[in-house]
Amino acid sequence: MTRNQSPGRGQKAADWADGRLGIYTLARTNLRKVFPDHWSFMLGEICLYTFLIIILTGVYLTLFFKPSMGEVVYDGSYVPLKGIGMSEAYASTVDISFEVRGGLLIRQIHHWAAVVFVAAMFVHMMRVFFTGAFRKPREINWLFGFLLLFLGMLDGFFGYSLPDDLLSGTGIRFIEGVVLAVPLVGTYIQMFLFGGEFPGHDIVPRFFTVHVLLIPGIMLGLLVAHLILVFHHKHTQWAGPGSTEKNVVGMPLMPVYLAKAGGFFFLVFGIIALMSAVATINPIWAYGPYRPDQVSTDAQPDWYMGFAEGLIRVMPGWEVGVWGGHTLNLGVLIPFLLFPVILFAIAAYPFVESWATDDRREHHLLDRPRNAPVRTAFGAAWISLYLVMLAGGGNDLIATHFHLSLNTITYAVRAGFFVVPVAVFVITKRWCLGLQRRDRDKVLHGRETGIVKRLPHGEFTEVHAGLTPAELHRLTAHEQPRPLELPAPVDENGVARPAGALTRTRARLSRGLHGEGSRIPKPTAEEYRSITDGHGH
Repeated sequence: MTRNQSPGRGQKAADWADGRLGIYTLARTNLRKVFPDHWSFMLGEICLYTFLIIILTGVYLTLFFKPSMGEVVYDGSYVPLKGIGMSEAYASTVDISFEVRGGLLIRQIHHWAAVVFVAAMFVHMMRVFFTGAFRKPREINWLFGFLLLFLGMLDGFFGYSLPDDLLSGTGIRFIEGVVLAVPLVGTYIQMFLFGGEFPGHDIVPRFFTVHVLLIPGIMLGLLVAHLILVFHHKHTQWAGPGSTEKNVVGMPLMPVYLAKAGGFFFLVFGIIALMSAVATINPIWAYGPYRPDQVSTDAQPDWYMGFAEGLIRVMPGWEVGVWGGHTLNLGVLIPFLLFPVILFAIAAYPFVESWATDDRREHHLLDRPRNAPVRTAFGAAWISLYLVMLAGGGNDLIATHFHLSLNTITYAVRAGFFVVPVAVFVITKRWCLGLQRRDRDKVLHGRETGIVKRLPHGEFTEVHAGLTPAELHRLTAHEQPRPLELPAPVDENGVARPAGALTRTRARLSRGLHGEGSRIPKPTAEEYRSITDGHGH
């Protein structure tokens, strides 16, 4: 623009906005922010993109769905249901599937996106856990991510309960039984939820409000806070040449990372649309409308709620009489209490580890899972417990498809609840230590080449090639903290000062995390020089 030329309307509008919002300064500061380039960071992007897809398709579906349990007689285009009484919720869902243009595809995209959303959050959370990305200063963001996973699972249950078909109605009856098992207040909660005796007339409208308004609103707030903290703290990164705790090595947000992210969004959307076009999910017209006197065959919840159902199915039907004739249903109450305890155990682990190690430093470099054997073993054991109870939630299908005894499967799952996590913990820890030992040997002796050489005196030996500086850095960059020690039993004046139970527990946990049995010592510089000088590389 020349000196005498006046600014155009676009620039005037931009200057007006910048004077009130500071857009120019904000853009200059953040558009060149650097993000690490690694495939595992794309897991979080899948979570974000599927959430956006769920919101977009959900808005479309709310235009046609009627959250009402009022009785109607179906007279639509799906012939097998003609003349059958059903709720308005079920009838409107069938109409969305067969009457609304593109309705069935949008329904399936919505449902598949929800399934992928929860799966992506689960895998993303495990990536953060196994690499130690939850450490200071990201503990709060870890909790935000966990709450997003928990709310996503809960909202998914409310969502597939809305059509009021025979499958979802079976799930709602399952929830009613769980609520009634709560001592003292269970019947009051049941009357509040259902507006009367099961199935009542208010459960679908209330689930609809929770599904489309309450939980998504909370999740949207948590998601914004999560992204703000990610942007503020910067991404974690893998150890490598040039990567330290004080910098970030990668691509700038604009234009490289933003262009890649935009392309990845359309790739995710396209794959989910393809899945929705070729793979049927939740065909409610095949189940029929819900009737309290019927139970759908092969009734199974979505995979992320199968863990809760497994706890209920394999728990013995224990009941105890209390307070003069009242019955406490432990067969339902104990699984109901175990479900959040097991879920929140993984959420609380970062704080337990931080307390046990007394680590107050900021961490921006990721751990290789093998270099944190106890943490990796705990995570693997937690996943194994989840999978065992998921199998328990489908014990009837396993029995019918593999021609096995239902009781045998139930007893096996009960035993697996206690045995499998312990076995997985031990095996995973030993596996990690073995990988650490292999890394140590690779640093000291080099990489195996597969070439066998005969020495002058007749001995055969394999030729090893030296590692590059980048490979050596990757294998030796991790820290190996020392475990905390108990304070001296007497102070400097000779007065006894025994450690308290909390201090002893902390020291014991610290030894378990960083003691001699949980790490293979890294090669020292002297060891490396002596070995490499002897081998001539």
